[in-house]
Amino acid sequence: MDWSLISQYGDRFWDGTLITLKLVLLSSVIGLIIALPMALARSSHYRRYRIPAYSYIYFFRGTPLLIQLFILYYGLGQFEFITNSFMWSVLGDAEWCGLIGLTLNTAAYTAEIIRGGIRAIPRGEIEAARAYGMSWWQLQHRIVLPRALRIAWPAYGNEVILLLKGSALVSTIAVWDLMGESRSIFSRTYALEIFLYAAVIYFLLTFILTRLFNQIEKRINRYLVCY
Repeated sequence: MDWSLISQYGDRFWDGTLITLKLVLLSSVIGLIIALPMALARSSHYRRYRIPAYSYIYFFRGTPLLIQLFILYYGLGQFEFITNSFMWSVLGDAEWCGLIGLTLNTAAYTAEIIRGGIRAIPRGEIEAARAYGMSWWQLQHRIVLPRALRIAWPAYGNEVILLLKGSALVSTIAVWDLMGESRSIFSRTYALEIFLYAAVIYFLLTFILTRLFNQIEKRINRYLVCY
């Protein structure tokens, strides 16, 4: 193995890692914000809320992330009303398209994870809140969503880790993330060690995220006592 590649291209690995972290952090946070009302709509008894949420989730879960990124970056640019509008300042930028694609995709998966958490809440807790006289809004933000997030947290942690690994696909639309920098360096050096170094970085990021989510899970479930 040629260890000199690390000193020679270390700054590019660092820059790519920062781009990857930025994309994963922003898309996971914004995706969670989108997923919360989406999960409530998906769990609603009203078709006017449930059907649009179901359609959104079904589309983004049923099509590959790579195709979604291609549509955003390559497909939308074929429409003149987009290229001639203010939207092109965002949709014409590869990094923005990568962020939007990752956000929309993870929001769909996260919404289903939270919906599973909502369905797992014991009915007695909800009935007790209603008997106490809570309004719908009070019920959701005091009982349902906090309880559902605690239940769904381990699955959500897995989704963020999958998002980290899936973020490598943004390199296909010319985003200089960790994978994009690795591909660029490999095209110059033809050294397979480049991808090994990238794999090690992804592994370390995954390890850190796993530990972080485990600590948060212990924190939010600290009131649970196992006998």
